[in-house]
Amino acid sequence: MIPLVYDQLNHFGKDDEFILALLEKVNVQVVADLGCGTGRLTVHYIERGYDVTGIDPNEEALAYAKKKWRGNEVQWVLGDSSMLKKETYDAVVLTANVSQVFLTEESWEKMLQDAYRGLKKGGHLIFDTRNPEAKVWEQWEQDDTPDFAVHEQTGEPLEIWTTYDGFIDDVYTFYETVKGAQSGEVYVTEQMKLTFRSHETLRQSLHQAGFSSVYSYGDWEFKKATPSSSSFIFHGIK
Repeated sequence: MIPLVYDQLNHFGKDDEFILALLEKVNVQVVADLGCGTGRLTVHYIERGYDVTGIDPNEEALAYAKKKWRGNEVQWVLGDSSMLKKETYDAVVLTANVSQVFLTEESWEKMLQDAYRGLKKGGHLIFDTRNPEAKVWEQWEQDDTPDFAVHEQTGEPLEIWTTYDGFIDDVYTFYETVKGAQSGEVYVTEQMKLTFRSHETLRQSLHQAGFSSVYSYGDWEFKKATPSSSSFIFHGIK
């Protein structure tokens, strides 16, 4: 993710509404937002009255997060899942498909173990991910137009271009480049890598990590996920 333009390209939507509704449904109070990025959704947890910790390894993203309205009410932590405190949280939440950046099985299993350790008994792990069967990358690769944003400091119009390397050893690689729409100056180019795990693989990994109950919803509705769902939302209970 590129903090300079992330919030301008990712607006509050149905996915955010679903996560907030699910948290309200399970009646939590202490929430860890793992991979919180710029805090785009984190501050909405504060608005709902939760005690919130936002954790992310990207220092620049956290700098943006801290400037947000009511950002001073969040405990921001630079780091990864190892920073989760033992048996502290009612819910650990990963949104915006952050679950897909764990490229190896070792890193994925470690995150699950850290989340399990950090949750109180009966606590909730919630995350979303794209269904590999939907092959969303085929849609991405057909779009050869830029996204647009504005440089917050200078007001200059920006273009965000994406190029794709595709799959190499089950890891999907692409690049985002932000440049001035008028000057052509390149501000940043970032490589992104994602992995796409199957529904069954994810379900089994949650059980193996110790979660006693595992639920999965499809496409941001409180309905059971199906093979045709574009997105899965997993909900594991400790």
